[in-house]
Amino acid sequence: MATAKKELVGAAYTIVAVAMLVAGCSTPERADFADTAFINAKAYTLDDAQPWVDTVLVTGDSIVYAGVAAGAQQLINESTNVVDLGGKLLLPGFIDTHVHPIAGGAYATSLALDTFGDVEGWVKAIEAYAAANPDLAVIFGYGFLATTFGPQGPTRQLIDAVVPDRPVLIMDEGFHGAWANTAALDALNITQDTPDPLPGYSYYKRDENGEATGYLLEGTAETAMDALDVITLDVVREGTGIIVDIMNSYGVTAAFDAGTLGDIDIAHEVLADLEAAGELTLRLVGSSRPETSEEAAGAVAVADRWRATVKGERYHYNTLKIPDDGTVEGRTAAMFEDYQGEPGNSGETVFTEQQLIEMMTGAAGNDMDVHVHALGERAIHESLNAIEVARENFPDSETRYTICHVQVITDQDVQRFAALDVMAQSTPLWASYDTYGEQFVSDDQFNRYWRYGALEDAGARLTFGSDFPASGAGTLGLSPVVQIEIGHTRQDAGEPDAPIQPPQSDRLSIESLVRGFTIDAAYQLHMEDEIGSIEVGKKADLVVLDRNIFETDPYEIHEIGVVMTMMDGDIVYEAGT
Repeated sequence: MATAKKELVGAAYTIVAVAMLVAGCSTPERADFADTAFINAKAYTLDDAQPWVDTVLVTGDSIVYAGVAAGAQQLINESTNVVDLGGKLLLPGFIDTHVHPIAGGAYATSLALDTFGDVEGWVKAIEAYAAANPDLAVIFGYGFLATTFGPQGPTRQLIDAVVPDRPVLIMDEGFHGAWANTAALDALNITQDTPDPLPGYSYYKRDENGEATGYLLEGTAETAMDALDVITLDVVREGTGIIVDIMNSYGVTAAFDAGTLGDIDIAHEVLADLEAAGELTLRLVGSSRPETSEEAAGAVAVADRWRATVKGERYHYNTLKIPDDGTVEGRTAAMFEDYQGEPGNSGETVFTEQQLIEMMTGAAGNDMDVHVHALGERAIHESLNAIEVARENFPDSETRYTICHVQVITDQDVQRFAALDVMAQSTPLWASYDTYGEQFVSDDQFNRYWRYGALEDAGARLTFGSDFPASGAGTLGLSPVVQIEIGHTRQDAGEPDAPIQPPQSDRLSIESLVRGFTIDAAYQLHMEDEIGSIEVGKKADLVVLDRNIFETDPYEIHEIGVVMTMMDGDIVYEAGT
């Protein structure tokens, strides 16, 4: 590195000296030189005009040069930090387009179950955690996979056997359901007579006698978490800082918060505190969301109020999030046919199509971006219908529409994503073979899971994110390289003999997946002019990987490590430090 720097600096002084003699200029100011020079890089820029370069220079918080070494010499002097990458891959900082960093921060220090474990192991983990934390009034955690329990879901008696004396509440891996013991149900005053808020969507699972089993779906789970007061400001602040650091360690420099805590004041205070302390090393675009159909009428007004007030230098909550259905494993995602073994249950949408139209058009009239949660084919279809109306009513609106998760899509609606200029956002981690979820849907539906390749072929823009902490993989789910491997193979990471999630034709190229975590992700955040590619004038958000992701064996991609993460021109993560 020292030799390379000496040669570059020597050449730079020669060029600058000649230029000063010709122009009669004085010695250049410090600002004329780069703060950091990445040399001998394999930099994949995501700039179509020059996809690959070997030298990138940074001054302050911006990229000032991207090209070949010879053109960079006059911008380097003795004060420049020259980083010789020795051929390592340099990429734009990864962007997570659907994550819950603050909500996830609230759970960062709680019990985390192994999503792919078994029921016996989960019960033992709950028992051990309770024993290790005798002073906790409520045992709280997350991570179980509901389908592992079979059609009946988790039951309170399983936890009662090991923790009968304190409330226990465990959120599932997708944070759409909860597993409670009897003490928790008693504390929540849940009885046979407790009504379900929205039967078929937000409800209490019951046995043949009408007694609550301890499995809480959707809104009932969130209400239980709030009522048991398991989240405090101090817990959220500490946890959010931890999550930001972990995201940086995976090369993530920007993200979309797809739903924060119910109390936005807590989230705002946490972000403001982190920013003031210089610890918010992440650009964050966020959203507000109506939770019930009753809130639909005021949803745009609330989102507009957040857009005006919930912001700082590095965060801005300016998007409307519409949660329109649930999950396949909870049998609450809205489908066109009944779930297997559950006649009469095809899932539910939270909002009517007319309510979707009113929210979509309201957002379009305010040039406000919209992000819709829709896993089931019926929820996706109705969301596209509403977007079509909004496009017709406001053809010149700057609103950008994203439908997230998109687990089951009809052939017709695959084509409509591109036709209506709607982004398809998803979590590639889920695209490995769904052994448990297969039992709940028809063969036809199972063969229309995660249709990334079909969407790309139709011309749709794809963006990717972790959905942490709902990814089902703990903090490992925050890693874009793990996500990229699974999106490419549609198999479990590192397992070439694992079954392939159909349709196999929906495997994506590494280039497409990288694009979905960088420049197209930046487009979703409405920030493509600032981040997402390595171009002069853009923010210096960069990540160095220890192996070239384009040349690594597909089943070893998940092993690729992050060497360095830079955000705003500052190194926010460096391996081994």
